[in-house]
Amino acid sequence: MPPRDNPTARQARLGAELKKLRIRAGKTAREAAGLFSTDQARISNIESGRLGISEERIRKLAVFYACDDNALIEALCTIASEHRGQYWWDKYRGILAPGFLDIAELEHHAEYLRCLQPVTFPGVLQTEDYARALFLGVLPELPTDEVQARVEHRMKRQTIFERDEPPKFETIVHEAALRMRIGGRKVAREQLEHLLKVSERPEVTLRVIPFASEDFIEITQTALYAGGVMPQLDTVHIDTPFGGRFTDAAADLSRFRMMLDFAEQASLEPDESRSFVHHIAREL
Repeated sequence: MPPRDNPTARQARLGAELKKLRIRAGKTAREAAGLFSTDQARISNIESGRLGISEERIRKLAVFYACDDNALIEALCTIASEHRGQYWWDKYRGILAPGFLDIAELEHHAEYLRCLQPVTFPGVLQTEDYARALFLGVLPELPTDEVQARVEHRMKRQTIFERDEPPKFETIVHEAALRMRIGGRKVAREQLEHLLKVSERPEVTLRVIPFASEDFIEITQTALYAGGVMPQLDTVHIDTPFGGRFTDAAADLSRFRMMLDFAEQASLEPDESRSFVHHIAREL
């Protein structure tokens, strides 16, 4: 099977974790290749996510790397067992850019999610009209079918809350996002009402940072922290006007945990936040 041209973020993460294990064990890619009587290029492609690897070979590498973290190995084997076409977002492959699929995949597999939103609402908490208004505002203007595909995909992401055990979801939204009349007064009001309704779910926690907060925090960047089945597999997705990116570097994870913790301290309590949103909705 030829190497993949565009591995998913999760496939790339599997390879990256295997590379970390190899480096930690002090082994070279050549030595790992020798274990399977293959060439070094194959190991490089596996570690970049461009080639898959069987669960059996992951376990064999774990022994070779003297890795006794059984929980991590099981988590990596779970990723290895996944296949294209298994999940709902695969139907958008070739229709939407890979980043859209990667964010859906990240949310689906997360144990918990924490996000910080400075000027818009979290994608999984948006109404259809609000999401459409956002995509219609993209420059240069998007084709109609692209807008529709993006809206459908964003609505499907909300299925994470329909599972028997949905992930814990904490969102910290700045007052600026609450007051932006994206799509007009009616759409903005319906979005606020939807936010209030969703925040009633036991797994969802809504916090608001009001303009009146005197605790400065650099919140110009939208960030989503996805907790993995174990801390080693935590991931942050950073959204920018020029596209999103994923990071799992330990220093980055620590920085974003600190940022989210500080934002939480600067925000209103959940009950106060809901009252705050309700007040703004009544003003519209």
